[in-house]
Amino acid sequence: MIHLTLYTTLGCHLCAQLEGLVHRLANDEVVLEHIEISADAALAERYGVRIPVLADHHGAELDRGLDPKRLGEWLRRRGWLDEAALAAWLSPPEAPRATAAYRRHGRRYLG
Repeated sequence: MIHLTLYTTLGCHLCAQLEGLVHRLANDEVVLEHIEISADAALAERYGVRIPVLADHHGAELDRGLDPKRLGEWLRRRGWLDEAALAAWLSPPEAPRATAAYRRHGRRYLG
C-alpha cells in the first residue's frame, strides 16, 4: 500500500485530477492523506501557488504533478509506477475505423 500526502484546498479541480492520475498510474493501492492548506497560514504561504502537491513518507514533494511523465518519473523513482498504465496513458488514441458510405433515396449515409 502506498501512503502519500496531498496538499490541497477545497474545490481544487487540479487536485482532483492529480488524485485520479495517481490512482491510475500507481502499481499498488494508494492511500492519500488530504491536508487542507487554507486552514493554516503557514501552509497557505508555502503551498498556495503550488498546489496540488504530493509528498511521500520521507517528505519528498512533487508540485504541479499533472504531467503524466513527471508524475510517472516521481513514482518510478520510488518503485511505485505501473509502467503499462503509463504507456497506455501516453499512447495516442486509436483512430476510428472508416466505414463505408452508401446512398439511399439520394441521401448519403455512413454504414
